Order: sequence, then structure tokens, then C-alpha cells
Amino acid sequence: MSIVEHVVLFKVKDDTDQGKVNVMLNNLNGLVCLDPVLHLTAGPVIRIKSPVSNFTHMLHGRYKSKEDLNAYGVHPDHQRVVKENVVPICDDIMAVDWVADNDPTPLSPPPGSAIKVTLLKLKEKVQNEVRGEIVGEIKGISGVQQITCGENFSARAKGFSLASLAVFAGVEEMEAAVGREEYANLQKQNIRDNLDGVVVVDYVVPTSSP
Repeated sequence: MSIVEHVVLFKVKDDTDQGKVNVMLNNLNGLVCLDPVLHLTAGPVIRIKSPVSNFTHMLHGRYKSKEDLNAYGVHPDHQRVVKENVVPICDDIMAVDWVADNDPTPLSPPPGSAIKVTLLKLKEKVQNEVRGEIVGEIKGISGVQQITCGENFSARAKGFSLASLAVFAGVEEMEAAVGREEYANLQKQNIRDNLDGVVVVDYVVPTSSP
């Protein structure tokens, strides 16, 4: 089984009432009950480094196939939540989808788990060997419970083409693994020369869902 990772980043408008944000998150989390969904959580971002937008919230979903992700996308309940609860209070949305290079277990990271999403915008004509080196550096991080990497296939990724998602037991474990120099290996000159942008998002799996 090839798991499809689905990450959506939301920028909630600054003046939005917290009650509306809670409704959005509750309704997004409620979509976990839809048939195509293997796993889904949504909550606030705890930290972000992004040249694109100051995203405030994140959704992470997993699906058995691209077809199941498409079925989720066009499902009336999903369409309704996006139209009624997401679009009115968000001024930016970015979605990144990729086929995981392994089958992550467990499929649903336990509540309280810390997730680090790294999105890379590669310069054009980056050679496969350089691409492989970049993936190797990402996957070399220690203390991780599971990690997947892959090529983005979403049209809403703002040009970011390579994605990874790492799961840690908690925030402390994530901080210890990454250390003070966040993804220091990505600062290597050879890698930096081949990147046009990096987004790093830290997120904690919510401890309660509706």
C-alpha cells in the first residue's frame, strides 16, 4: 500500500473571532469519519519558517491512493466545510500532496506527537543525484519515529516540489533531535545552491477531537 500524505496550511485572518477558528477546526477534524480518510487531524501551527505566508493552522491527512484523496476532495461534506468554515476566515491556503516512500506506522500518530513538515522549492534542472542527496539529508535526522518524503503532485503548493513529514514522540523529542541549528544539513552550500525556498512547519497532533 502506498500512503498518500496530504498537508494543508491555512492563514487565518488576523481579526478572526476565536470561536470561528474553533468551528473551522472542529469541522475539519470531523472529516476524519469520511470513507476515503485513513487519518486526519487539524490544529494550530506551533512554529513556522516560511517565505511564502505566515500560516497559522495545519491539516494532515492520509489516504490509500490518489483516487481516495480525490474522492475526499470532492466529497460534499468536505466541500461544505471549505466553503462555509474555511474560505470566509482564511486569506491564504496552500496544499501539498505526495506519495510516501514507505508505509508509516502507526497511520495515525498518537495525540501529543510533534510533526515537522519540510517543503523545498528546488531550482529548475536540479540533477537527480542532488535531489537524492537532499532527501538523504532530510531523512538523516535522528530521534524520529517515522518520516516520509516524496514529490509534490498538488497544483496548490506554490511551486514547492519536495516534501517530508517527520513524526516525533513530542515537542521535547523534536527539539532535542533537531537541536539549535534547525536542519543544519540543509545549510550545506551544495544543497543551498539548489534551493529556491524552504518552508518548515511544526505542529502537534491535537489531544482531543470532536
